[in-house]
Amino acid sequence: METRLDDRLIRDFTAIDARMLAEVGGKAANLGELTRAGLPVPLGFCVMTEAYRRVAESVGGVSGEPAKARELLLAAEMPGDVRDAVVAGYERLGVATPVAVRSSATAEDLPFASFAGQQDTFLNVVGAEAVLDAVRRCWASLWTDRAVAYRESNGIDHDVVRLAVVVQEMVQSAVAGVLFTANPVTGRRREAVVDASPGLGEAVVSGAVNPDHFVVDTESGEIRERGLGDKRVLIRSLPGGGTEQVEHTADGACLTDEQVRDLAALGARVEAHYGAPQDTEWALDADGTLWLTQARPITTLFPLPDGATAEDPRVFLCFSVAQGLQRPITPIGLAGFRLMASGLADLFGRPARDRLAGPAPYREAGQRLWVDATTLVRSKPGRAIVPRALDVMETRSSVVLRGLFDDPRFSLVHTSWRPFLRRFARVAARYRLPVHIVRAVADPASAHRRMAQIAATQRELLAVSDTATAVQRLDHCEDVLGERTVRVLPMIFPLAAAGFAMLGLAGKVLGKQWRPGDLQPVLRGLPHNVTTEMDLELWHVAVAIRADAESGAALRDRSARELAALFHEGALPEVAQRGLAGFLRDYGHRAVAEIDLGLPRWSDDPAHILGVLANYLRLDDPALAPDVQFARGAAEAEETVRRLARRVGRVRGRFVRFALGRARLLVGLREMPKYHLVVAFAHVREQVGLIGAELAAEGLLETVDDVYFLDFKEIREALGGKDFRAEVAARHEVYDREMRRRRVPRVLLSDGTEPEAVASQGGPTGPGALVGTPASAGTVTGRARVVLDPVGAHLEPGEILVAPSTDPGWTPLFLTAGGLVMEMGGANSHGAVVAREYGIPAVVGVAEAVDRITTGQLITVDGALGTVVPADQD
Repeated sequence: METRLDDRLIRDFTAIDARMLAEVGGKAANLGELTRAGLPVPLGFCVMTEAYRRVAESVGGVSGEPAKARELLLAAEMPGDVRDAVVAGYERLGVATPVAVRSSATAEDLPFASFAGQQDTFLNVVGAEAVLDAVRRCWASLWTDRAVAYRESNGIDHDVVRLAVVVQEMVQSAVAGVLFTANPVTGRRREAVVDASPGLGEAVVSGAVNPDHFVVDTESGEIRERGLGDKRVLIRSLPGGGTEQVEHTADGACLTDEQVRDLAALGARVEAHYGAPQDTEWALDADGTLWLTQARPITTLFPLPDGATAEDPRVFLCFSVAQGLQRPITPIGLAGFRLMASGLADLFGRPARDRLAGPAPYREAGQRLWVDATTLVRSKPGRAIVPRALDVMETRSSVVLRGLFDDPRFSLVHTSWRPFLRRFARVAARYRLPVHIVRAVADPASAHRRMAQIAATQRELLAVSDTATAVQRLDHCEDVLGERTVRVLPMIFPLAAAGFAMLGLAGKVLGKQWRPGDLQPVLRGLPHNVTTEMDLELWHVAVAIRADAESGAALRDRSARELAALFHEGALPEVAQRGLAGFLRDYGHRAVAEIDLGLPRWSDDPAHILGVLANYLRLDDPALAPDVQFARGAAEAEETVRRLARRVGRVRGRFVRFALGRARLLVGLREMPKYHLVVAFAHVREQVGLIGAELAAEGLLETVDDVYFLDFKEIREALGGKDFRAEVAARHEVYDREMRRRRVPRVLLSDGTEPEAVASQGGPTGPGALVGTPASAGTVTGRARVVLDPVGAHLEPGEILVAPSTDPGWTPLFLTAGGLVMEMGGANSHGAVVAREYGIPAVVGVAEAVDRITTGQLITVDGALGTVVPADQD
């Protein structure tokens, strides 16, 4: 009669599904899910987290210092019922069956963090006593330095993590490796990536070997790339247990084309089951049977905008990055942009169906702002205007966008300028744009008077009664963002545009008498630039503080946080208190990442400004003072104007002097649209905060600031009595995870492709480049640090780690590394996976990297191109 297993302590894979993460950990949950889906998973069972809990409690609990926690767990006596359950589970597989014993943590194989290899695995374990020992060692591995560092970098609380253990029949593989169902480097979905090598898959996963590499179109089965590695190392099982690593001589590919296609098809089945791209491990036994030994989400792919599909090719431009904002935007910040986008759509005669949802081109992904730029890319006006605008905003985005113009999927369709000109003419006529441009050129003083009038108009538009109800405040906020602010912006743009028009005309008149870059000095030291004026005012505050001994000492001796608290209490030294209060009166509505209305303003939290003031006090060279440099720039600009005018003779020179003079008087107004936008955002933030105070007082939110994690529709529902505390808590977690995302694509296609990464892969390598396998996209230039052993290794922040190979024990070094170069490994080895998660550029499989690169050498690593170039040759 078969022994009944205690399902509180162990369970067969057939009794496990994805909902049991807390009981069985990520790896076991996935193996159970795959088994129940009918996919080819070797038999096995899970030693559940309850067993770990009992052992941990038997030693008084484990937490804190990793080495002590490991020591306690390894020394702990396994409770009798746990021991009996593990032995019974193993004997059901067979008394002397070789098994793999693998850690399965509750914080593992998650959608946002894979934890690849952070806990231990033991292969080819034979016999009940050996299995028990391996289980105990897996428990202890929850507290390795690398696992602790990884949890901390992902914001996961050590005290809530538990460990289960997978015991699974060992596949004595002829060939094994990893399979990604989407390309982890380019982001392209439906493009499977296979790394394979003879023997056990550990050789590929650990980065001990340069594997064969295949890229397969999942739809057609076409093998798009085929790269053969040297496969010089083979890991194989030993009779009686354990493994050995031996030298191996490669002879061609280790997989046939048919086997590669079979793997891609199997991966497609796994992805279809989960509904998301997967990172899998597989093994092909001596009989040719294909097995799945693991699956986890690919955590490094940037999420696609809602509705994006490979069947409908679309181009998405990241407006967040174009604005210089890498970080995520709060839910209320996104809601504000949806309303503004709807207002702009109204302006151009394309009203949104749902104003709160935003117009059709507006998209969100990864809590960043995106624009569906497909129509723009496929039209003549779009190709002419948008890249030129991006040249000013974010040059690399314009380069990437232009690179799509030759893609047949985005060929020109809209070849006429008429529709665009008609819409623009309507707006121009409505706001009398030509009149204001001409008037600004003729009389710049009138432009500045008009700007003052616009500021007064905006103050009127933002006025709200102190006795307004919460619902009235909410109505007001929606009106400000969706209507009133949009009406102000077209009044401002033509004034700065007049300046740029004159700059362009001057260039035309100069003709061949000027070279690229000659006009740039003209724009130095511009008057009427609100941002420059703000910076100079802050400098003047610093000068006053430096002249006051008490204020100067306070800023030098106390932290910015302490100073901010004292300011709010009115307790700073008088000069510092008065100076900062005056600055915040004029500019307190501004902030770091200020286009997100959900973030605190400087008036809410002046710590950043106080830190800047403290840095100003350390500036000892008078020649570097901001006001001195501004005056120097203005003088240089005036001299440049005179020099350029002299080049073209008296008549044309007079026009050049006039045009460049007008440009200097007007171009500084380019900051005003964003300035007024931020004024509106700060006002809306204040009003929403007042609503949040009411909701928190009624117990519908935990804190006042939680209101910024709702959108306007939800705030209205909360005012009707709906409790949003659970939703807000979940959103805080997602937001915190997105804060740790270190790489955001500039442009994204609807099939997940990052065009910047693809373009880099096809580019020239250049002289002196060391070539390897692209593993984590991005480019970084920094000093190399060649490390042969991670124990005791020191890596300065930003240094590029150069190593022969890396396993999970190396990954704590990644926290400070600016990039990674490895001699061995494929794009899916541990080092590559973790580099992608940390967002650092990485190139692997670089022959003789540790010999050809020296510590301290300045190198450029291009993780998409797969090159490492000495800086003097890049």
